[in-house]
Amino acid sequence: MVPVKHELVLVLDFGGQYNQLIARRVRECGVYCEVKPYTTPLEELRAMAPIGIIFTGGPNSVYLDTAPHVDPEIFTWGVPILGICYGCQLMAHSLGGEVSPAQEDTAREYGKTVTYYDTTCPLFQGIPSEGISWMSHGDYMAQVPSGFSLTAHTKMCPNAAIADMQRGFYGVQYHPEVNHTEYGMEMIRNFLYSVCHANGDWTMHDFCQSAIAAIRKKVGSGKVLLALSGGVDSSVAAALLAEAVGNQLTCVFVDHGLLRLHEGDEVEAAFSKWNLHFRRVNAETRFLGKLTGVEEPEQKRKIVGEEFIRVFEEEAKKIGAVDFLAQGTIYPDVIESGTGEAATIKSHHNVGGLPDYVDFKEILEPLRMLFKDEVRQLGRELGLPEYLVSRQPFPGPGLAIRIIGDVTKEKADILRLADFIFRDELSKSREAQNLSQFFAVLTNTRSVGVMGDGRTYDHTLALRAVTTDDFMTADWARIPYDILDCISTRIVNEVPGVNRIVYDITSKPPATIEWE
Repeated sequence: MVPVKHELVLVLDFGGQYNQLIARRVRECGVYCEVKPYTTPLEELRAMAPIGIIFTGGPNSVYLDTAPHVDPEIFTWGVPILGICYGCQLMAHSLGGEVSPAQEDTAREYGKTVTYYDTTCPLFQGIPSEGISWMSHGDYMAQVPSGFSLTAHTKMCPNAAIADMQRGFYGVQYHPEVNHTEYGMEMIRNFLYSVCHANGDWTMHDFCQSAIAAIRKKVGSGKVLLALSGGVDSSVAAALLAEAVGNQLTCVFVDHGLLRLHEGDEVEAAFSKWNLHFRRVNAETRFLGKLTGVEEPEQKRKIVGEEFIRVFEEEAKKIGAVDFLAQGTIYPDVIESGTGEAATIKSHHNVGGLPDYVDFKEILEPLRMLFKDEVRQLGRELGLPEYLVSRQPFPGPGLAIRIIGDVTKEKADILRLADFIFRDELSKSREAQNLSQFFAVLTNTRSVGVMGDGRTYDHTLALRAVTTDDFMTADWARIPYDILDCISTRIVNEVPGVNRIVYDITSKPPATIEWE
């Protein structure tokens, strides 16, 4: 929900893998934006009154009949447009230029490329005339449209960027939104402020205040029910709703016994400042019973997800009818659910339908237009503790899918303590601030060891730590050996049942970040 009117930039998606990243970059510049599929009716887009439009990249060749296109009427609106990669070629193709397949000796480019910029162009003002850009294109503009000038080039490509400054149309063959492109953020900021003349009215403080007012107006005297998982999204949604409607909100926190050490207590403590109805359901025995003998990870996910809904339904029946069922849906969920093209690598516990027997009138999704980093900012604005706001991604089935093989209370307790020691040492050494995600995995391998003068035959524990910008790809983290040595020593000495520690040095791809 976007409670008040903000300046808007539209990101028109042509199938590019970086569509969400473009939108995030725009918002990081203080300008609100939304991603819309290229098939969105033109009248709907125009009614949104954008101050600028960005065409994304995409995997197609614009000259093919099957390629996605946009009605050329969009170029008559007098609204500035920035075309990125395929979006640049689409602009050229639509306005009378020519796009052709690149030949081996011409402008096919991939990866980091030295690029030369005309800094008199508004897009490149204030940046050096030479820098690295991230290229990924097999087609090139053999002829640019009338009225356009060349504003950037590379060794292989004479038209790496084009501009029709009079009409406010700009195109770049590379991807300014990715970190690999030097000065990419400056280029996007220049488009927003120098070309679209944005004021930059998108701040989390303003969103917070206006969202609270909008929720109060919508909910009125109604009752709101929220399933609180303890993750960042549901926690921030709960805090926002609590700030808005107080004791009209009931949060049901299902503790399935598969959380990290002290996590349930931390979640409960975080909400003690608000006058709301907080119901903590301790269901460890119930969940572990359902998981007995189950080894397949997808089955674990489904069992935990379904049982979570059943417990939530039972608690909801005790509460009775409510007016709103609140969810922690965020903007990437909204964008991805609209594509219908992504392959299922692993299912998500909170996607798969609403509870069947909860008596409510309407869904309330107060975070549905926010990206993850914005959700964290909002949590800080609302006064949630940092240990919750900065919490790393944690799977819905919890430790059930960090225990390889069957799940038991003994294994969960072993993993809980070992994982705590891992996180504790990384935090104390300040190495944690260099990492994106880290956790322990209890493998289903036992090995021989020697402790004291006796032989042991105990569990092997794996440690996993990665660095990443977007979690789409990730590199294994080079934690210093002395820190790993300290972690290993502590775990073996303090955690019963573990006699061997291994460190996962596999990146994503080919691996995923989680093991299951």
